[in-house]
Amino acid sequence: MSQSMSQPVVVVNSTEYRWPIRPVVVVCIDGGDPAYLREYLAQGVVPNIARCVSEGFATVAQGSMPSFTCPNNMSIITGTPTAAHGISGNFYLDTSTWQPVVMTGPELLRGDTILARFAAAGARVATVTAKDKLRRQLGKGLDLSAGHISFSAEHADRCTLAENGIDNVLEWLGMPQPGMYSMELSLLVMEAGIRLMHEQRPELLYLSLTDWVQHKWAPNEASAREFYQKLDACIGRLLALDVTLALTADHGMNDKSNAAGEPNVIWLQDHLDAALGKDETVVICPITDAFVGHHGALGGFVRVWSRGRVSARSIIDCVSAIEGVELALDRDTACRMFELPADREADVAVIARHDVCIGGAKANHDLAGLAGHRLRTHGGVSESAVPFILNRPLTDGYKQRAAVQSLKSYQLFDFAINGTY
Repeated sequence: MSQSMSQPVVVVNSTEYRWPIRPVVVVCIDGGDPAYLREYLAQGVVPNIARCVSEGFATVAQGSMPSFTCPNNMSIITGTPTAAHGISGNFYLDTSTWQPVVMTGPELLRGDTILARFAAAGARVATVTAKDKLRRQLGKGLDLSAGHISFSAEHADRCTLAENGIDNVLEWLGMPQPGMYSMELSLLVMEAGIRLMHEQRPELLYLSLTDWVQHKWAPNEASAREFYQKLDACIGRLLALDVTLALTADHGMNDKSNAAGEPNVIWLQDHLDAALGKDETVVICPITDAFVGHHGALGGFVRVWSRGRVSARSIIDCVSAIEGVELALDRDTACRMFELPADREADVAVIARHDVCIGGAKANHDLAGLAGHRLRTHGGVSESAVPFILNRPLTDGYKQRAAVQSLKSYQLFDFAINGTY
C-alpha cells in the first residue's frame, strides 16, 4: 500500500504517526524475557524471528515500571510512559475507603490509544489479547460497529458483534476454547491475528499473549522451547503476508525460588506489622488479578501505604534492612525514577532483588498452584528489559535515534510506523 497525499498524519498523545506504508502488526510476547530469544536464536530453532533480527532491527529496550502486564501493554498501545496513561498495576489503594481499586477498566486509562486515533482517522484496526482484563482498555474508544475488532482468547467462546466486533470466533478459527493456564491461549491469539490479516488486512493489528509458559518454564526447558517454536511458525505466516512486524514483551521473568525449590518470599505485611504495629500500614500487591495460580500473587514490586501514624521514612528504614530488597522509595522518588502517576502511587514503593519476590501477609496468599514448579515471576527492575524487534530496517533518522538513546518499549509503534522502510 503506497502513501497517499489524502492519508492523514495521525497525532496520538503528542506523537505524530504517518499513515502506515503496509499493515503494522505488533506482537507483545507476555513474559518474553530476552533470555528466551537469546537461547533459541543461538540454537537456531526460531528461524523466522532470526530473519527479523538479521534483516530488520533488533535491540533490548526498557519496559515500563512496574514490570507488569497492564502498565506495559498500556504504554505500548498509547506510546507513552506510565505517568501519562495512569495504569501502574492491577490495583491501587483508595485511601478514602482503604479499599483496593481495580485499575484495569478503560475509564482509568488516560489519553488516547494509537488504535482508537487511527480508527477515527479511517483506518481499520483490530486487537486480540489472551486475557480479557486487557481487552477493554486496549479497545477504549473503538467504534466496533464501524468494522473494528477487539476480543480476548479468554472469552473467545462468548464474543458478540456488539461487544467485540466479531462472533462465532471458535467456529471461525476451527479451534476449541483454550484453558487459561495453557500455551494454546496465546496460540489462539496468533491464529486469530493471522486469519484477520488474511481476510481483512487491517492497517493496525495488536496481539498480546499470556505469560503462563514463562512463569512455568525456564528458557532451557523443553516446553518453553516448544512454545517458542510454535510462536515462531505463526510469525513466519504473518511475515508471508507483507506486513511490518514488531515484536516486544511487556516484561521479563526471573526464577525466585531458593535452593530447596521453595518460593523466596518476603512477607512484607507480616514484617511491617511486627516492626511498626499491626494495621499501621497496608501492603498492596499490584500483580494480583483473577488468575494467580502460576504466581500466587507474588511479584517483584509492591506498594505500601501508611494509615497516618507511621512516616514514609520509617517504612523505608524498616524495609531497606530486609535481605532481598533492592529499593525502597518514597512516592516522589519512585515517580521520578520510573515515570509513575503520583496520584496512584503509594507512600512507599518496594522493589525486590532479581531472585526474590514480595508478598503481603503470608496467610493471604494461596501457593497451591505452584506445586511441583519453581516460582518464576516479575515486577522489578530486573524484569524490565524486553526485546524490541522489527522485521524491516530502520530509516537513517531512526537509526540515529536508536544509536544515541536507550529505547523504551512504548516507542515501538513510533519506530514500526514512522521509522521503517
